[in-house]
Amino acid sequence: MVRARCRALSARLRAEIRQALLEKHTPREVAGSFALGTFITMLPTLGTGLLLFFGIVAVTERVSKIALFASVVVFNPVVKWGVYASSFTLGVALLGPVEGVSRSEVSVTAGPDIVVRLLLGNLILAAIATAVGYVVAYRIAIRLEKGEVGEALEEAVDDFVDDVLTE
Repeated sequence: MVRARCRALSARLRAEIRQALLEKHTPREVAGSFALGTFITMLPTLGTGLLLFFGIVAVTERVSKIALFASVVVFNPVVKWGVYASSFTLGVALLGPVEGVSRSEVSVTAGPDIVVRLLLGNLILAAIATAVGYVVAYRIAIRLEKGEVGEALEEAVDDFVDDVLTE
């Protein structure tokens, strides 16, 4: 009985993965999905961005799930620390240093000033990364759609899914 349930779950999982990988979206939809995911992922959402992804996927079919969630792979938590440091640095460069903040002592009253600089820098970097991400994803989607690379990739993914799920 347990074995039958595992097989049924495996078959359902395989079908869902294949369906997600075989989605047919235009290169603009793929690029837009990646760009949207990039913008959301770059913001300091404390993990709620993933919930937003699920909401977006539930509301519209024009979003490529794979491209949307790929942004999380690119802008993972390790990378985001660098993004936050760069965001704060950019915010300080634009708005000036925060009074009462030094390496040795930080004032509690400086909190809002620090957050403003972080958010300003973060929004600017997110906008830049979104634009660059759109262009890169669009070019990749065009190449995959036109050439044998897409067919080879689809075969490789099918083989990988078969191998992983049959183990």
